[in-house]
Amino acid sequence: MVMWKTADMRASVVCALLLIKVSLGDACASGQFTESGQCCSQCSAGFGVIVPCGKEDTKCQPCPQGTFSSSESLEQCLECTICPSGLPTVAACSATQDTHCECDSGFFLLRSHGLCAPCSRCYPGEGVFRECGPQGDTQCKICGPGTFTEDKTGSEPCLNCTKCSDNEVEIRACLSNSDALCMDRKLHILSRPVSEAPHRPNLNEVIEEDDVSQVPGSPKYTPEEESSSSSNNTLIYVSILAAVVLGLLVYVAYKCWRTCKQKKALTKARAAEVGTSTEAEKLQSDSGVFLDSHSLPDHQPSKGTKRDSKLDNRLYINLPPHRQEEIEGLLQEGGPGWRQLGVALGYECEQLELFGRGEAPTHTLLSNWAQREGSTLGHLSSALSRIERADVVSALMSPSQGVSVV
Repeated sequence: MVMWKTADMRASVVCALLLIKVSLGDACASGQFTESGQCCSQCSAGFGVIVPCGKEDTKCQPCPQGTFSSSESLEQCLECTICPSGLPTVAACSATQDTHCECDSGFFLLRSHGLCAPCSRCYPGEGVFRECGPQGDTQCKICGPGTFTEDKTGSEPCLNCTKCSDNEVEIRACLSNSDALCMDRKLHILSRPVSEAPHRPNLNEVIEEDDVSQVPGSPKYTPEEESSSSSNNTLIYVSILAAVVLGLLVYVAYKCWRTCKQKKALTKARAAEVGTSTEAEKLQSDSGVFLDSHSLPDHQPSKGTKRDSKLDNRLYINLPPHRQEEIEGLLQEGGPGWRQLGVALGYECEQLELFGRGEAPTHTLLSNWAQREGSTLGHLSSALSRIERADVVSALMSPSQGVSVV
């Protein structure tokens, strides 16, 4: 009977101890208990365990030289680390901290191998619990409820989730790798009222229902008006662009037309000059009589005549003023005028455009040309012949001479 009572008492004590451990487990920092149910004490930083917790409480002693303990624990003091060769010592070992060896940024000292290793990065959904440094590698923990991290580098701690305000609606819940997403209630599409004809509330109605204060004097626009205004602006821009492009095309076409017209006139003048020269040579060979080119009023003067050689030595600038006015007046009448003559004399289109802006372009052209070297009457007669102005050539030359016999 005595033995049974003793066994029952021991069982009761064990059950009581278990109940005490369960009820006090959260309050006991070490998580261990003595046989009597007392929470085991931890050794503070700089102290190590010499007698483990068991029948009696934990017994500690200061860490001897060459050892350390950096936090409260139920462990013995640890041996100090010796920095590998080539790594400078940042801080010497003490009773409360280990030796700090200097590694490059992004590395930590791997004590088991005595070398610097790259710092670890946390996985998506994990935050940094302890940064990588002299105390060791990065320590990560999974972001619990109410926390998250969107950092892709894996080097940031967990952050608290955003909480939507009363004026907002949560459209996406907070997860370990993404924050909550909120939206203003005023942006919601209002529900369609029950009626025969469906009605879509405009922007003014939404503002009135949400009691949004308007700035005095500010205009109100409906979505249809804003869309119409945007479309009108787009049409205006497109129209302006089309007008600019069309204007450029017309200008290019006009320039090409003028260039082709001038080339055709020059080609025609050269063909007429060649034909006239051939006819004059034929008359000379058939009759044996040399005719002065001015005796043929409808043809260009020949280039090999005695009269041409005389005209080649005379400068246009020395021509009497009344003769110059006569030449200018003829060029202003029908037929190829001063602009075609300018092309035959070698002027560029840009220069001719400048002459054309004045009141007397013919006078301006001939006055400018007279200042050039070699501005002889023979040169001018040749240019007039190329543009088929034999009448001006006749007026430019001296009165007609008789027929000379060779």
